Amino acid sequence: MRQNLQNPEADGANTTVVKEFEIGQPATAGSPELKPASATHEIAVTLLTGGIDRPYTFGLAMELISKGATLEMIGSDGVDFPEFHSTPGITFLNLQGSQRADVSLISKVLRLLLYYVKVIRYAAAAKPKIFHILWNNKFQLFDRTLLTIFYRLLGKKIVLTVHNVNAARRDSKDTFLNRLTLRIQYRLAHHIFVHTQRMKLELSEEFGVTEARVTVIPFGINNAVPNTSLSRSETRRRLGIRADKKTMLFFGRITPYKGLEYLIDAFKQIAGCDDYQLIVCGRPENDCQSYWNEIQERISEDLRLGRIFLRAEHIPDDETEIYFKAADVLVLPYRQIYQSGVLFLGYSFGLPILAADVGDLKEEIIEGKTGFVFKPEDSVDLARAIERYFSSDLFLDLSNRRQEICDYAKERHSWDVVGQMTMSVYASLVRPFLPTGMPDREVSKTSLDTKIPY
Repeated sequence: MRQNLQNPEADGANTTVVKEFEIGQPATAGSPELKPASATHEIAVTLLTGGIDRPYTFGLAMELISKGATLEMIGSDGVDFPEFHSTPGITFLNLQGSQRADVSLISKVLRLLLYYVKVIRYAAAAKPKIFHILWNNKFQLFDRTLLTIFYRLLGKKIVLTVHNVNAARRDSKDTFLNRLTLRIQYRLAHHIFVHTQRMKLELSEEFGVTEARVTVIPFGINNAVPNTSLSRSETRRRLGIRADKKTMLFFGRITPYKGLEYLIDAFKQIAGCDDYQLIVCGRPENDCQSYWNEIQERISEDLRLGRIFLRAEHIPDDETEIYFKAADVLVLPYRQIYQSGVLFLGYSFGLPILAADVGDLKEEIIEGKTGFVFKPEDSVDLARAIERYFSSDLFLDLSNRRQEICDYAKERHSWDVVGQMTMSVYASLVRPFLPTGMPDREVSKTSLDTKIPY
């Protein structure tokens, strides 16, 4: 059963910082300047998913539908959900199909070219006035330039969700051409959503995007992954982990910017005591084989001794809760990041976070209440943070704190607020096309009076 199907990283200029963690009085957000269109307006939107990011695609789509939008979703097998075929108002167009990696290079190229033919033909005939790009496709340079220009020539209003302002710089692969094409797409977009004020500032300073075209919205809490009645003891029994083990979790793609090596080094510093267990779950990226080989060499002895549990592959949604419920804490030893969907996945299970002080991760951690922060690329400080956590009241009272963390995160990163703000932007872009004499629906005063802390 999925959590909160209907309602599960505020304009940055209006945000304030909330420094205290108050259970029962969570922060929510909204923007008094923006009002969503009435549900009766039936704003029609094409969501271009890039065929990735199941949790965000699901959370946003279901919330927009609940607020009166009608959606045509361009996706793949990877972002398909049963709800997309049974919910009125959604048309799911699986133009990408299977994205299996175990096929020949020629098959991959032909598959991608066929997809672009399909999406161009779709766009030429599509009725929605708004094209909301959640992620670009594989040919990033083409998507950012010619494809976006094509959408503009068709008269579409382009909305862009920017999860990473410049992912290539994060991955140490930045080039002049990369920055140029990013600048082109950012200039072509009518409106841009980001998840933090820092990202908004980077868009302005690095790419010349005017502040009026950028809105900071919460990163909606994960509500796509099933959360059943499965207990902690049962998950540990399945994984073969003792009930008394102090268990840490690393979850998600294994790639250099995630800094897994620092967690491994920190674990080795404290693993002389048999109390600790490390779970590593995630698919190694294809373009970092040498990095993955080094990781495997580092952990070989710990794997043999059973101190590290490794599952080096993509974890299906229906198995994800096993690892988050078996763990006592989620560790994010990242070297660089803008915002982390894994962090919000952890919070959705009420799991405390140990996070490196990079990007805006620190803004999401309430020290001693939802987790702790440590110095990036510093295994010694990470080891200290691990020991500090396992001696803290947060860990000692974890069975009670989990629900508090979960409730807090759901309010702070409410899909209801994301949906209201997104619909407001949609309405402002298509207002000339809406029927006249139809007043906008009032926004809940409760949602607008408080601001999300960043």
